[in-house]
Amino acid sequence: MSDITRILHQFELGDPTASDQLLPLVYEELRLLARQRLANEKPGQTLQATALVHEAYLRLVGKENDASWDNRGHFFAAAAEAMRRILIELARRKRGPRAGGDHQRVDLPEHELGIMDSRLDIVELSDALDELAQQDSRAAELVKLRFFAGLTLAQAAQALEVSLTTAKTDWKYAKNWLRASLHRQL
Repeated sequence: MSDITRILHQFELGDPTASDQLLPLVYEELRLLARQRLANEKPGQTLQATALVHEAYLRLVGKENDASWDNRGHFFAAAAEAMRRILIELARRKRGPRAGGDHQRVDLPEHELGIMDSRLDIVELSDALDELAQQDSRAAELVKLRFFAGLTLAQAAQALEVSLTTAKTDWKYAKNWLRASLHRQL
């Protein structure tokens, strides 16, 4: 059992010192994950990687959160999802009337999915992922792990506890599904 998995288990059991022990072990990986996510954001993004890490970490281990994680991969998948939600909330706030409404969009650059367009933003991608999750939740999780967490296909397969062949099939399906769905929205 790795140190991270052991500490996650202690956290689940209610050990008040577990979150203090966990942060130093995962901080650099979370910062790398946050930098990767923010690199895909529109220039001028005001949220810094450190702030994104801190906000995501608080959501994961905060007092109101009673989540538990099976292992290191599960924890980082949850962290990626927390970061995704934070960025989506920020993008939605920027779309609000106080921030200029629909005039400020968060454009995503070209990506391996092959679905990116200069008119597409993170909110549209999130909505499409939610719709995909209703059709195939595992494929949607795979996209989140690849796109938002920056995992390789092999790493994502391991996190989802599926074979690499299954992950490749799901990835191909998800790319085609999202491409068709997002082009309908544009």
